Amino acid sequence: MEPRLLVGTVNGLAAFDPGSASRRDALGGHEITGIAVGARRTWAIVDGKTLRTGDDWSAVARVDGPPATCLVATASDVVAGTEAAHLLRLGGDRLEPVTSFEAVPGRDTWYTPWGDPADVRSIAVGADGALYVNVHVGGVARSRDGGGSWTPTVDVEADVHQVVAHPTRAGVVLVASAAGFGLSRDGADSWVFTNDGLHAHYLRAVAVADDLVFVSAATGFRGKRAAIYRKPLDGGAFARCQTGLPKWFDGNIDTACLAVAGRLVAFGTEDGCLYVSHDAGDTWALHAKDLGAVRAVVFA
Repeated sequence: MEPRLLVGTVNGLAAFDPGSASRRDALGGHEITGIAVGARRTWAIVDGKTLRTGDDWSAVARVDGPPATCLVATASDVVAGTEAAHLLRLGGDRLEPVTSFEAVPGRDTWYTPWGDPADVRSIAVGADGALYVNVHVGGVARSRDGGGSWTPTVDVEADVHQVVAHPTRAGVVLVASAAGFGLSRDGADSWVFTNDGLHAHYLRAVAVADDLVFVSAATGFRGKRAAIYRKPLDGGAFARCQTGLPKWFDGNIDTACLAVAGRLVAFGTEDGCLYVSHDAGDTWALHAKDLGAVRAVVFA
């Protein structure tokens, strides 16, 4: 059976039944800034200030301090990233600071072009349990000991917008960045960047499953001429996904708004549309519209 499709928006959370356009809405009037699927539970960050879970999305813990921006479920717990580049870990009914992250080497070089402190933009967990934390703008920090210590990896100036890890292939890590698509096969010790086949190298989102990679590409941070591309993980150039999609999207298809599970692919847009492919990106259909600006898309 196909997985459920969960879409977090500025107006709440929409849950689509497998293979159906029917949906159940929850948390209306609240912004969903992160969704994470664990082994037994699905989690959501609501309004940047509350961690919720369960069929009724009941509150589990509050976010004290800067708002939470993203979320990941590990084998044993839940980790959230925040504005001003902090990490929180769920302990009982509290989200507690990951103090080791405050001492990442090179933290003093993190920045934003507009002068605010850098934020944690995305987090991934590898098949081997390694944690990868994308700071914008600050590269990707890796922990191989459950968050006890951290190592900076990709260059800060690559301007990474999302990091993901392959769900079954340990050490395979991917980034979408302003410099293009980056791939590591050794747990982020080394990186290879490629833009072959892309019309532009400004990437906001990346997703991977099995042997296919999907990215969103645009001509710049304002998102002009945005499109979805795919390529084989183990070689070849990117090819643009076109059948069933608009020629171009006016806004960026943003971090965390692109998801893949086997041959199922979905992405959401800033103008509240959801597109789904059932054949690994060969063809697409508009699945829903008027959702409100999409903030996160996951298969659960």
